[in-house]
Amino acid sequence: MDVDGVLTNGKLHHFPDAHGNMVETKGFDSQDGIGLQWLQWKGIRTGVISGRESLATAERARQTKIDYVYQGHIEKIPIFEEIIAKAQVEPDEVAYMGDDLTDLIVMKRVGLAIAVANARPEVLRAAHYVTTKAGGDGAVREAVELILEAKGVWGEILEKYGAV
Repeated sequence: MDVDGVLTNGKLHHFPDAHGNMVETKGFDSQDGIGLQWLQWKGIRTGVISGRESLATAERARQTKIDYVYQGHIEKIPIFEEIIAKAQVEPDEVAYMGDDLTDLIVMKRVGLAIAVANARPEVLRAAHYVTTKAGGDGAVREAVELILEAKGVWGEILEKYGAV
């Protein structure tokens, strides 16, 4: 998945540190985070390809146990190809979630292309599934639940927490 606009609402916040250097931070949805961990529990690998370098992204990826973390890559196809080679999967076995034009080229190559509700119109048209939630506001969790349901394991998650 992409990061800015998918895992976050796309807003970047810059604050000065104690030495006057600007530090960037982002807001991440906590329900997205636990959903990403559930994918790990069920053996489903996750990854991010971001056009921007961010310590906040690296830390969130660590917290949510994301397997593949690539930052600073606007051209996403070479990274996508590297990830599927490492993961030993075919493109049609991959779901990719995006919001902007840089994601579109990857979305056209995967088995399940997911767009967040507030994605660019071109991205919305290319998606197999469009979330009801906006990026950074639970869209990833919505996609996680969709995938776990399709794999037949969402009921196990619900049962674990006494939700059924």
